[in-house]
Order: sequence, then C-alpha cells, then structure tokens
Amino acid sequence: MEKKNLELAIQLRHELHQHPELSNHEAWTKQHLINFLKTYTKLEIVDNGKWFYAVYRAGEGKKNIAYRADFDALPMPEVIDIPHASQFPGVSHKCGHDGHSASLAGFALEIDQKGADKNIFFLYQHAEETGDGAAECVAFIKENNIEEIFAYHNMSGMPFKSVNVIDGTTQCASKGMTIHMEGAPAHASQPEDGANPSFAIAKVIDAIPDFISPENNEGIVLCTVIQVDIGEKAFGLSASKGDLLLTIRALYEAELDKLQKNLEDLALDLAEKYDLKVSFSYNDTFPETVNHKESSDKVRKVCQEKGFQLIEMKEAFRASEDYGHYLKQTKGVMCYIGNGENYPHVHTYEYDFQDEIIETAVELFKGLATL
Repeated sequence: MEKKNLELAIQLRHELHQHPELSNHEAWTKQHLINFLKTYTKLEIVDNGKWFYAVYRAGEGKKNIAYRADFDALPMPEVIDIPHASQFPGVSHKCGHDGHSASLAGFALEIDQKGADKNIFFLYQHAEETGDGAAECVAFIKENNIEEIFAYHNMSGMPFKSVNVIDGTTQCASKGMTIHMEGAPAHASQPEDGANPSFAIAKVIDAIPDFISPENNEGIVLCTVIQVDIGEKAFGLSASKGDLLLTIRALYEAELDKLQKNLEDLALDLAEKYDLKVSFSYNDTFPETVNHKESSDKVRKVCQEKGFQLIEMKEAFRASEDYGHYLKQTKGVMCYIGNGENYPHVHTYEYDFQDEIIETAVELFKGLATL
C-alpha cells in the first residue's frame, strides 16, 4: 500500500472516530466519506440516502465484485484518553466501523490509482448494529449483478494482523423477541378476580433450558432473558400486564425459527390457560452469516501469496452480523483481522480500532481483486 494512501486512510479513520453517529443517523459520516472519495478519487458515487457506493469501472463484460464496510457507532461513552476521542458524549466507535470504512477508502485509493481488471463496487452501509442496514442495501447485489462480495471485521483475541476464516456459518442468526401478555387487574387481596400474567411468563422462562438443550438441537441455540417487566410498584394491585424480552440466537437459521415457534406456541397455550391476551414483536433481526467455500479459499490463497498469518477458525462467532443478507444473494466471505490476542474486545470501553491493520485489510482486498 502506498504510504500516502495509508496516511490518508488513518487520518480519515481518526476523523470518523471523532464524529460517531448511531445507526440510521449517520448523515455526517456518510457525507464525509463521499467527500473523501470525491476529493481523492475519480470513482463514480451512487448516493442512496442512508447509504452509498462507489464504483471503479473496468469495462463492459468484466466481472462485478463488491466490498462492504459499515459505518455506524455505538451508544457508549469514550472514556479512554486518545487524541482522536469522540466529540459526541455517549456515542463512540467501539466496534471499529470507523476502521472498516477507512480501510475500504484506502482500498479505493489504490484501485483508483492503479486500476483493476474487474468492475469494483465499494459499498458503504449504515445501521449494522441494529440489523437494519444490510436488509435495506441488499437489493444492491442484484441491481448491479454482483458476482462476489468481500468484507472483514476487526477482532480481538486473535493474533495481531492475522487473517481468520472459516467455511460455512461464521456468525449466528439472532433476533430480539418481546412476548407481551395482558390480563385484568384486581385488588391484591383478591387476585382471583383478575388475570395476572406472572405465572405464564414464569413458565415460559422455565421452559427455556429444554428448548435450547443440545440434545434437542444440531447446533448451538441460545435464549437469553434480557428483561422481565410485570405490573407496577403498587402493592395493593395484582399485576395485569407483563413483557418478557429475550434475545434468541442459533447457529442455524432453521433452529432459530424452531425456537421462536416453540416460544410462541407455549405462550399462546399459557395465555389461553390463564385467560390472557398475548402478542409478539421482534427487532434487531440478523440472519446467519454463511461463508461460501470458493470465496473463503480465495482469502486463503491471498494470505499464502502475501505471507499473512492465516488461522482456520474452529467455530462460528455467537455474535451476529447483518452481512449475512448479502451472502444469501451471491457468493462471498466475511473474514476477520486480529487486533491482538490480549487487546481489548470490541464493544468495551477500553477498545479503539488498531490503525495498523488498515494496511493488512487493503492488501488482502487488493489480492482478492486479482483472483
């Protein structure tokens, strides 16, 4: 990677870090990235409101490949003392999406200056953290006949600058589930006159270990209780409303669907038994992210050619990634570049993206563009 391009990418990363924006509110971030590409490249820019992409055109009949970076931040305060600290209280880039976007920009500089024999699309996506972004951007794949898509995520707990990959599922599917139950209030001295959802909700919670048991599933299945909110602080009143908030997660999407159905069916049966109304709502929905072996093998080949440390992952990450939407539409891969085995993990206060891995990402992307 050209030294000047690396310097520009690092400077961009610091500017993005200073101006973090939450999912679906990344107006300054998106425009700053567009301005950077317009200033330093001749790439075509296609603005789609919350997100955009840039294009390097090699010509008609050439293969269309894409690279994706996310650019939203997290609702976390910046507590570490760094020169490029967040200027916005309560918001910071504690997942490294500033680094992902800066890496893609550095790659764009290299392609714009040195050319390529493929049409290359640089996709900048909003709202990864909430799962909204890729679902809104995924039409980009078919509209542009994208034949393959690549992305990386920085990851702690892995050797510094190592490239980590796995075939098949690399990140679990998940969603937030809310079970709302509503009965009728009564005086606390005569609870039988009302319909209290507490017992039904308790029975749902009690059933979770059986639903997620390894004996009943092929892959890992998790159901995490996030919140139980029943009634109100009024000791003379028997509760009449309750919400159970869960995060359901599975290695295989089919088993996530099975868990969801089991929870819904049980809640419906209990609602009938206890004379309650029940409803369900969902948010932060993420698909399973499934790497295509052909694309994973390309990552392996580039690492071998460039002398990068390649690590074969033994299992998928439990955490979810909306990038899976793209991999349902075309070939591709999500790989991971290590921050260091003892480096603070993403989504923690002590974390800051490692600028040094930008060059690793750019060189990896460049290698993939030649295969």
